[in-house]
Amino acid sequence: MKYFILAGEASGDLHGSYLIREIKKIDDKAIFHGWGGDLLEKEGMKIFKHIRELAFMGFVEVLQNILTIQKNFKICKKQIKEFNPDVVIFIDYPGFNLRMAKWTKKNDYKSLYFISPNAWAWKASRVFKVRDYTDRMYTILPFEKEFYASYNIDVEYFGHPLVDVVNEHKKSSFDEFCEQNNLEKKPIIALMAGSRKQEIKQMLPIMAELAQDFTDYQFVITGAPAIDREFYLQFIENKPVKLLSGKTYDILSHSTAGLITSGTATLEAALFNLPQIVCYKGGTLSVMIARIVANVKYISLVNLILDKNAVKELIQKDLTKKNLTNELINILPKGKKHNQIKENYLSLSKKLDQPGVYKRIAANMLNRVSKK
Repeated sequence: MKYFILAGEASGDLHGSYLIREIKKIDDKAIFHGWGGDLLEKEGMKIFKHIRELAFMGFVEVLQNILTIQKNFKICKKQIKEFNPDVVIFIDYPGFNLRMAKWTKKNDYKSLYFISPNAWAWKASRVFKVRDYTDRMYTILPFEKEFYASYNIDVEYFGHPLVDVVNEHKKSSFDEFCEQNNLEKKPIIALMAGSRKQEIKQMLPIMAELAQDFTDYQFVITGAPAIDREFYLQFIENKPVKLLSGKTYDILSHSTAGLITSGTATLEAALFNLPQIVCYKGGTLSVMIARIVANVKYISLVNLILDKNAVKELIQKDLTKKNLTNELINILPKGKKHNQIKENYLSLSKKLDQPGVYKRIAANMLNRVSKK
């Protein structure tokens, strides 16, 4: 069968790559075209647009790039028509993908959506778009199935796929990791400053300031694959901070604590049992709008899933060097919050189901497509 996949961000590229790996085990004649990144391309998908061209973040930036986004819709529709897939698989990226799903439904393409838009946090109207524009939604958060059920919409939930990703990661020894990457053999503080340039510009300078005060540790940035090394270096000039790109899970598995940008990364850190501080700082206008329309108590997936303040969140004006310093002291091995965070992580793991998530999703998707 022919599959057109639409992934517009780094996390979608990751999840999509694991998904098509499982699809290929069932469908040995599968052909994949679409939008994504290096990981999807590595799995054999023909990339029409790379994620580095697509990551527009925040209300203001979307408006500034509206003409480019409109052009992308036209390009995408043309590519789908020419490829004529048996199914279109949308992965996250709701601002773009839900609009494209409306078009694919109207044009009678089978449409499956993997990773639900955060309708519970933003716009309840998206619930009805999911119902009207897609043939099936695959959620990844345990409370989402119940949320959709409250609107009389049945969705699939097979567990969170990051359980598979982290479970598959093969950890080297600490000494070997440090030697291979020219690092000192002292404990690591991981800096995850986001996957978009706007996030990195806002948060990395503040995170990097701590390196000069915690000299018993080495600070290592998990570089995002789509961001050039030179972009990071301008924010850590003259600071004792290292940058490693494409080695996020290696860094997380060997770190003692992490300063983590809100998003999927908070859950990744938790699954690696890494005590963390959740950070977020965005454009003033975008954040003001977000505060008005958002309907959540927390911004991190860890706290949302557990429905409590399990990890500290420092947002906007609260994200300062002083606050980061105090909280980092608290989560280090001798800190007063260290053990409690790890206890919370145990509760989190129990809520996310067992490995084999991608396999279960792939099997269900192919079963639905074959019934067309």
